[in-house]
Amino acid sequence: MLETYINPSRDQWEALCARPSAANPTVRARVEAILQRVREQGDDALRALSEEIDGRPLGAIEVSPEEILEAEVRVSGAVKRAVAQAEANIRAFHEAQRPREVSVETAPGVRCIQRPVPIERVGLYIPGGTAPLFSTVLMLAVPAKIAQCPEVVLCTPSGKDGKVNAEVLYTAAYCGVQRIFKLGGAQAVAAMAYGTQTVPKVDKIFGPGNQYVTTAKQLLSAGTVAIDMPAGPSEVMVVTDGSSPASFAAADLLSQAEHGVDSQVMLVCPDAATAEAVRAEVERQTRELPRADFVRQALEKSRCVVFSEQEDRIAFANAYAPEHLILSVADAWGFAERVTAAGSVFVGAWTPESAGDYASGTNHTLPTCGWARSFSGVNLDSFYRKMTLQELTPEGLRGLSATIVTMAEAEGLQAHANAVKIRLQNE
Repeated sequence: MLETYINPSRDQWEALCARPSAANPTVRARVEAILQRVREQGDDALRALSEEIDGRPLGAIEVSPEEILEAEVRVSGAVKRAVAQAEANIRAFHEAQRPREVSVETAPGVRCIQRPVPIERVGLYIPGGTAPLFSTVLMLAVPAKIAQCPEVVLCTPSGKDGKVNAEVLYTAAYCGVQRIFKLGGAQAVAAMAYGTQTVPKVDKIFGPGNQYVTTAKQLLSAGTVAIDMPAGPSEVMVVTDGSSPASFAAADLLSQAEHGVDSQVMLVCPDAATAEAVRAEVERQTRELPRADFVRQALEKSRCVVFSEQEDRIAFANAYAPEHLILSVADAWGFAERVTAAGSVFVGAWTPESAGDYASGTNHTLPTCGWARSFSGVNLDSFYRKMTLQELTPEGLRGLSATIVTMAEAEGLQAHANAVKIRLQNE
């Protein structure tokens, strides 16, 4: 549990930053077969796969209005109030991200515009399984509605009773999602990517999932549908200097470890005494958790890295590029200013990762597996495409003509040059 490394040399960092999950050829082959069946057979494949994978008939694929009303009754008042407050904070933060149209006259008579346009049809995938993530509905549906995407659909698996989790249904309806489908796994992703007799084809798919969902998204993104980002199992790095209670760091580590057996958590601290104090707290708190079995398996793949020097702690955090980075240190903002690669940063001892997961307002759909070096988490821009427009007057074209013709002819593209020459000859 949390194997410890003391001042590892730089040539060891790559191995220490490795994630536990690797490409699985068996999973890929199974997902490819599922994608082909859904593409070719549509709803029939969805029904057959439900029998084969889940061991039960699918019944109605789309959630009915009556089921949504029933879910509303089943959800407690406390959860409804929590959803309302979280939605308000998420909305406030994402509303502030509204993109603006850019219009620039780059030269006399030459006007260039960048216009944000909402993506027409977006598909949201919400995991079910051991932890139905109704919080993820908020993280995806709220920005989709702010962006005014004309069509928003949602897929989420049903339980053994054939019903979708009540909190997921309630939250989706609260956020104004128009259509909800009782589909999970790679087949749900395929249905949204290809379209079936019941499920509409979408332009972009959002949301986390298990290795089958992740593999399906990655395969389909090669040429069928856009996706939010490459992502894998949840992860967190906690950096502590011992200035806050060890119980804080332990709780933050466990909040990610409980996601699943393939999650990874990393502790970075300045000395062995701090490491041992946190390890003891992890042991104590794990015994009290209902998902302790998941936690223990995740901790087997997790690490504690001790660096005596602050510079090494900062550099190692950037090298790992965590999905979540918690800075439980005395000079948290000083450290944060030097972070260059993280999905989301939690600054200070009183900022638990679970705040961002649920209600602070930031989005919890974040890049994992080191992708934070090159990808952003989901934000309002994720639901737009940026379209450019340009307009040239005759004067504008004359002013650019020599440049365009010279460059086109230098590239050997005479028709490009002619498109300018012919216009100027016909003034």
